[in-house]
Amino acid sequence: MGAYNAAIETLSERAALMRESMQKTQAITDNMVVILGSFDQRLSALETAMRPTQLKTHSIRRAHENIDKTLKSAEAILRQFDLSRQAEAKILRGPHEDLESYLEAVDQLRSIVKFFSGNKGFKSSIGVINQANNLLGKAIFKLEEEFRQLLTSYSKPVEPDRLFDCLPNSMRPSAGSPRGGETNVMKPSADHQNKSVEPVVYRLPVLIPARILPLLHDMALQMIQAGHQQQLLIIYKEARSLAVEQTLRKLGVERLGKEDVQKMQWEVLEAKIGNWIHFMRIAVKLLFAGEKKVCDEIFEDNDTLRDQCFAEVTANSVAMLLSFGEAIAKSKRSPEKLFVLLDMYEIMRELKSEMDIIFGSKYCGEMREASVVLTKRLAQTAQETFGDFEEAVEKDATKTAVLDGTVHPLTSYVINYVKFLFDYQSTLNQLFKEFDDGDAEEQLGAITTRIMQALQSNLDGKSKQYKDPALTQLFLMNNIHYIVRSVRRSEAKDLLGDDWVQIHRRVVQQHANQYKRISWSKILQCLSTQGLGPGGSGSFGDGGSTTGVSRATVKDRFKTFNMLFEEIHQRQSQWTVPDSELRESLRLAVAEVLLPAYRSFLRRFGPLIEGGKNPSKYIRYSPEDLERMLAEFFDGKTFNEPRR
Repeated sequence: MGAYNAAIETLSERAALMRESMQKTQAITDNMVVILGSFDQRLSALETAMRPTQLKTHSIRRAHENIDKTLKSAEAILRQFDLSRQAEAKILRGPHEDLESYLEAVDQLRSIVKFFSGNKGFKSSIGVINQANNLLGKAIFKLEEEFRQLLTSYSKPVEPDRLFDCLPNSMRPSAGSPRGGETNVMKPSADHQNKSVEPVVYRLPVLIPARILPLLHDMALQMIQAGHQQQLLIIYKEARSLAVEQTLRKLGVERLGKEDVQKMQWEVLEAKIGNWIHFMRIAVKLLFAGEKKVCDEIFEDNDTLRDQCFAEVTANSVAMLLSFGEAIAKSKRSPEKLFVLLDMYEIMRELKSEMDIIFGSKYCGEMREASVVLTKRLAQTAQETFGDFEEAVEKDATKTAVLDGTVHPLTSYVINYVKFLFDYQSTLNQLFKEFDDGDAEEQLGAITTRIMQALQSNLDGKSKQYKDPALTQLFLMNNIHYIVRSVRRSEAKDLLGDDWVQIHRRVVQQHANQYKRISWSKILQCLSTQGLGPGGSGSFGDGGSTTGVSRATVKDRFKTFNMLFEEIHQRQSQWTVPDSELRESLRLAVAEVLLPAYRSFLRRFGPLIEGGKNPSKYIRYSPEDLERMLAEFFDGKTFNEPRR
């Protein structure tokens, strides 16, 4: 360095002498110009004489410019050495205390390498470049460690409460209920039962503080420029994937397989499915969307690395979430699973557009495909469950005897099932389109009709279990009335149609008429005048003669009537017609036939008994007594003994 400085001083002295000579030459030149102005006629000769002087002046000027350039180059080189010393000092201090200065120092080192790479004429260039590159390598290594430490320290799992606070109000767990874990924080079908006009707003959670993201971005940029993409990917994946997985576990997400699902009680499984649906929303709309935003900001300068990092961070978490859905879709089918399958299919459809955007890169192709496969599989399982349900209804062999002829549990179960189907009408329409381009509404109508037919077929079979044919008719009347009334009050009416409703209302009436005929025809024969002797005309009209009518025959008629009525009353007051309107209608229909016949018989033949011995033994009931007792029919009083 001393020899270099001596050379610089020698060059400076020579430059000074040259400047002095140039000044003298310039004075001579100025004088000559004056003379030339005065002696224009001698211009040609003088120009010839001055040529050597002009050439000398030009040469001196060029030498002066070269010296200036040399001085500037020397100053620039010295400046680079100065910057190198400053950068080295910052690098040795490390990035932790003053990251901004550290990053500036790394940039300075790169600038120094670039400078000397373009000044290969300087014989020390290669040594300087090697030294700077060595220092740069150490700087990037320290930067890696700082990036790892900073990212890891801010990559903590997000608490469930923080995630819940980012949800729309209607989707947050209710106050006082346990939050997350085994809790059914959001029951299946809640969306169908509680339509809200409140705007649905999701706020992304803060996964890494905003002030930290620029620092991570700047460090990542330096590492990328140094060619350390692979190391950066490894560091980022380790820190962020662990944070995402732990967040989901804290929320209650489990990796469950088909065998795990098969072992669970239905109530436990149903709760877990409800939670899973909620977890899917939180994961896609909040957690994965937030993770994508963080990734985009840190790696905004490198699309490939950004997409790779996001895919690596989320792959295991996505697989963990979808594994539960796959387990449900592959598990043993049962009718009660249809609605949770539809709930699961619905959430996958709801999240599809966001999944396509968030996991849009080629590196997320497997996750997108897994999501599509699960959606299809849920649709397929749901459709197969439909078929199973129709068959199960038709073949239901429940031995539970409905002793009082009321609505069978199978009927109410099937009707509630069908009602729920219409809560899912838009979902079902979409599901049908997965497999068929036909009219989805027609398909739902056809399925509903077949289910109703299967139910009626099964009820016909169950009705034959009764030994009393009157109870058979009452049972069918009750059940079909329940079906018709439920259909009329639901959306099923639009699909099944008015004709279906009218036809089945007539069926109800037919069963009611059959009940009356079977139950009351024999007792009404007791009140007929037919067979009472020559005066018996078979009419109940007043004014008929009792001449020739045997008192003993009349007594037998009253005794038979009392016995039959008491038996019917005792039995049928234990039967049930659960619909109050139908119950009153049926009582009235019986009363309208029985009471006029009894009044007429009593008026005509009562005097034959009343004039004899112990009339109350035969005329046990007044018409008012019968009317009061008819009001006790179909109330489902407790059985004294099992009887059908």
